[in-house]
Amino acid sequence: MRGITDTVKHLIIINVVMFIGTIAIQNGALFNAWFALYFPENDLFQPWQIFTHMFMHGGVTHILFNMFALWMFGTAVETQLGSKKFLFLYISAGLGAVLFQLAYYYYDFYSAYQSIADLNMSSELIHSIANINASDGMFIRGELFEQGLYPVLNEFNFNRSLINQQVFDALFDMNVTSNSRMVGASGCIMGILAAFGMMNPEAKLMLIFLPIPIKAKYFIPGIILLDIISALTGQSFFSPSNTAYMAHVGGAITGFLIMWYWKKTQFNKNRWDR
Repeated sequence: MRGITDTVKHLIIINVVMFIGTIAIQNGALFNAWFALYFPENDLFQPWQIFTHMFMHGGVTHILFNMFALWMFGTAVETQLGSKKFLFLYISAGLGAVLFQLAYYYYDFYSAYQSIADLNMSSELIHSIANINASDGMFIRGELFEQGLYPVLNEFNFNRSLINQQVFDALFDMNVTSNSRMVGASGCIMGILAAFGMMNPEAKLMLIFLPIPIKAKYFIPGIILLDIISALTGQSFFSPSNTAYMAHVGGAITGFLIMWYWKKTQFNKNRWDR
């Protein structure tokens, strides 16, 4: 491939191979069960998913946009940093994305739990409720959750009359959070984007649907701010509503902190050689 650095090229190849495997084998069910990152309360969670989810994608548009951004910004960053530092930055940003998004999920999960804490449900019952399969394609359906909830309550001999609307809503929210999963390289790429902005602050960037050139030092913080607003309000600006916005924020902040540290220590023993 011309106009592309080696590490970026290999990352794109891995992502494409994983995407082909996802769509070719069992309509994505097997690859998603193995390699997507599930909430730790979900029975499908496995430790290796913390890494493998970075190479999974949810659809053609998802992988095309991510790989285009990886090629565009990743090639420039790898050229300036070298392959070892670039790969360290890329993976670290992905891990930062996991940390932020899982923290956000845990906040949602335990906020809902506080609403039913006085019912003294056992941890085993909570776990079983969190793992009820109420999915209908990409969505969790309240009616499907209700169908699965009452058999679980009967199994644990829990008094069903205690399940009022408020309790049901809290349990449903916990189930939705537990069945959330992360896929995609977006967190990694946000870290690369932050690095690009720090090294090329005067570079002018444009959104496809907003063809106005904006300097990177303004453009990239603006994108991060919109992700934070989307995470807090549920209002999507440029991404699908099921986007893991806090993963974007975590990747960008991790990229910024690494670049800040490298810049600060570039003349001492902590400097990485290319």
